[in-house]
Amino acid sequence: MKKITFIIAFFILLTSCGVKQTKNNLSSGNYDAAIDIAVSNLRSNKDKKGKQDYIYLLEEAFAKAKERDLNTIAFLNKENNPSNLEKIYNTYLSLNDRQEKIKPLLPLKLIKEERNAIFPFDNYDSEIISSKNNLSNYLYANAKALMLTKNKMNYRRVYDDLAYLDKINPNYKDVTKIMNEAQYKGTDFVIVYTKNETNMVIPTQLQNDLLDFKSYKLNDKWTVYHSAKQKDIYYDYGMLINFRSISISPEQIKEREFIKERQIVDGQKKQLDSNGRVVLDRQGKPVMVDNLVNATVSIYEIRQFKSCQITAKVDYIDNKTNQSIESFPITSEFVFENIYSTYKGDRRAADDNYYAYFDKKVAPFPTSEQMVYDTGEDLKAKINSVITRNQFRK
Repeated sequence: MKKITFIIAFFILLTSCGVKQTKNNLSSGNYDAAIDIAVSNLRSNKDKKGKQDYIYLLEEAFAKAKERDLNTIAFLNKENNPSNLEKIYNTYLSLNDRQEKIKPLLPLKLIKEERNAIFPFDNYDSEIISSKNNLSNYLYANAKALMLTKNKMNYRRVYDDLAYLDKINPNYKDVTKIMNEAQYKGTDFVIVYTKNETNMVIPTQLQNDLLDFKSYKLNDKWTVYHSAKQKDIYYDYGMLINFRSISISPEQIKEREFIKERQIVDGQKKQLDSNGRVVLDRQGKPVMVDNLVNATVSIYEIRQFKSCQITAKVDYIDNKTNQSIESFPITSEFVFENIYSTYKGDRRAADDNYYAYFDKKVAPFPTSEQMVYDTGEDLKAKINSVITRNQFRK
């Protein structure tokens, strides 16, 4: 019984909170928020007495929202400003969508007044079509005018406006053709090339990888990178990857011999008391303890080492002025290291994390060219980071 009472109390509290929230939205002018809460609560058990408040609130919120929207449209029409056309169109859509949201719930009975809630619906089809056509004509004419300005920002605006136009009114005139032209003219094209100021030959594969911008995934809506100039394209910007220095250490082999000692567990033994007698448990069995012994191992360690460091600089260049916009120094390093060991004695005396070295063997040193290429993988990641964090002007 207590459980049932608790559940009933919980639902009463939940309902009262929803009604309060709906009232707050209604009183603050958030009519559509109030409508959404009421509709959500009326989708199930709409005829229950506990849902009556939502019906009254929905009736009031709908009337006020409709009045507000119609007054807004009337005012915008009086202003006769083409920039209001989108708002007029969207307001008619809101009027229609609000009705469609409520229709599935009808009829909604108001028990005390013995009547159905009143929702004066209207057909807005003609107004929606008319306002959409007016907006489409305006966006199209404005786009055509902006295409004559020879301004990248305007071309981008044209593209976005016509993308919206194509969404609300597909296949309108030659919108697709103008969008393609606007995107091309609004795009910043960047030519990327490398320069070698070092005294070493840079592997061809590394240069190709650095200029493989498909793997960088950097092209976006308004920026396209090319590693080779293409005919009939004006490049707004240049990006120069300038190799400044390449340092490769000599192949190094370092040897050392050291001794490790530590106490280890070597099986178990019978526990003895202070008199040297075997300690027994309650069942009369000998008590067993870890058998601790001192272990010693002599380790002969060989360490192979070779490193490569590349310093480079990424320059952003404005091709209109042929001036550097920004420069970003980059340093990348790759280290080859191989450690292997042999031992004499009890290997258990060595640290547990050292055991892997006993299983390793001598490895061939990578060539200098391979070292440069491996360093270039890190260099490529850093170049990618520089470009990602420092986009060209948008």
